[in-house]
Amino acid sequence: MLKLQNVDTNYGVVAMLRDVSLEVMPGELVCILGPNGAGKTTTFRAISGLLPLAGGRIEVLGQDVAKVRTEALSGLGIGFVPEGRRLFGEVSVRDNIRLGFEAQKGQGRFEDRLDEMLALFPRVGERISQRAATLSGGEQAMVALARALIGSPKLIVMDEPSLGLSPKLIDDYFETVARINKNGTTVLLIEQNAETALSIADRGIMLVKGRVVASGQAADLLKSDELSHLYL
Repeated sequence: MLKLQNVDTNYGVVAMLRDVSLEVMPGELVCILGPNGAGKTTTFRAISGLLPLAGGRIEVLGQDVAKVRTEALSGLGIGFVPEGRRLFGEVSVRDNIRLGFEAQKGQGRFEDRLDEMLALFPRVGERISQRAATLSGGEQAMVALARALIGSPKLIVMDEPSLGLSPKLIDDYFETVARINKNGTTVLLIEQNAETALSIADRGIMLVKGRVVASGQAADLLKSDELSHLYL
């Protein structure tokens, strides 16, 4: 579903990712972990085509990202949840979700898929006609995930979705992500909240200063010295 091979990226003259390689297989829920400045959001930007590579290769659903226009990636079957949600605040919740459906070239009727999203996120249904800017942080997080899911993507890439949420909302949100994965959607979850992310993941990958320092089964990483050293 996703493959990074020896990826290097720069911000100007500053090296950000160095020789990063990873794979996400169909049906998996994989998390990328790391402290601030580890290169997590840089990885998201590289996968989404927003940051050109200085070296290496990224393939998403068999396509070389460097050869696909950024705005066309969603149409290949990928849903993106960027850091900070990035909703269009002055338009309605409905129209924010519709943008995801159109970008992903969703099949069938929008209203039918919207009904499915509102069954998954009942609170969004209560806010469907409001401007997105009027929603709470938790409600915005639900809308951003609904926007990513509306076109039935094969793969969802999420960047720091728990940012700014209360502990209770984080638990509820990750339960929903786990349920989406169990229903067949492959997930790459980029997170700083290591313990919660690993609790729902199949595998984890740890970044420090733009390099992979550890990877393995989620249960093993939870008990690893590397994780304890990194976070404690």
